[in-house]
Amino acid sequence: MKQPFLRLLTSRLFSLSLLLPGLTYAGEPFSFAVIAKPSSASTGANAVREAIHQTDRDNLAFVVVNGIKADNEACDDKLYQERRSLFESAKNGLIVSLAASDWARCVNARNRTIAVERIARLREMFFVDEFSFGDSKLPLIRQSAIPSFRLYAENMQWRIGDVLFATINLPANNNNFLNAAGRNSEYEDRQVANTDWIKRLFITAKGNKLQGIVLFTDANPMAHRAQTTGFFSSEKREGFADIRRQIARAAKDFHGQILIVHSDPDADRNAARHTIVWKDNIGAVRVDPGWTRLSVTPSAKPLFAITPRTDNGKR
Repeated sequence: MKQPFLRLLTSRLFSLSLLLPGLTYAGEPFSFAVIAKPSSASTGANAVREAIHQTDRDNLAFVVVNGIKADNEACDDKLYQERRSLFESAKNGLIVSLAASDWARCVNARNRTIAVERIARLREMFFVDEFSFGDSKLPLIRQSAIPSFRLYAENMQWRIGDVLFATINLPANNNNFLNAAGRNSEYEDRQVANTDWIKRLFITAKGNKLQGIVLFTDANPMAHRAQTTGFFSSEKREGFADIRRQIARAAKDFHGQILIVHSDPDADRNAARHTIVWKDNIGAVRVDPGWTRLSVTPSAKPLFAITPRTDNGKR
């Protein structure tokens, strides 16, 4: 008898929490940073450590790590734990957004996928409480607070002023879609969760008349893959098509701006480095290895901009 009541209570508390005002910076400009995943195993830990140290010295609302590890680093618990310790050492509030290299591209010694096992382990290690990593703890709302989607703790949201920020698990390996019958249960289940998550984000943003939404992803779901690479064909399903259509439809009914921050090498190939590419009210920016500083200026057009770092380093 208690379980249905607890589920109903959890769901209602989650719904009410979406109506809470932004934490700080109401009406004031603020900045945040995005640390891209390392480019290789040889620079992995040092690159992450240096980026965190540099962002520690900046005046930032928060930091997002867009990918835990490089493609050629090991998919093992030891490395995950080392990165977790680095994230915990941050001075700013630090949020992790997953990349395909963290789980979807992981294989065992027989070159067989271990993606499902690795994503389950990452959820246990990195997405277990209601706050960010770092000294400046940010309260987070996880999709796992909804009983129907209790597995998807990596999908998170937080609000600052009139901007809603969120992570969504869209790996750049064609959204982990496998072109084989009966092998896509992970993709299909996550697709249902992601569709519901995006729906809730836009309902929250529109209901609170927010100025903007920022989505942190591995892939850029708005990039038409058949046009950006020769990898996809009519025989291979494009794993982001449904999400792309959903975001495009929702954007038409949203008065504010939407920014997608990604690390997708196959998207925005022709865009200048450190440039936000806009189409109507949807913008996309690819973050390269190292870290990128972005600013939010309420009531400005555009609302989002890439701004110089204060560490005097090259971007």
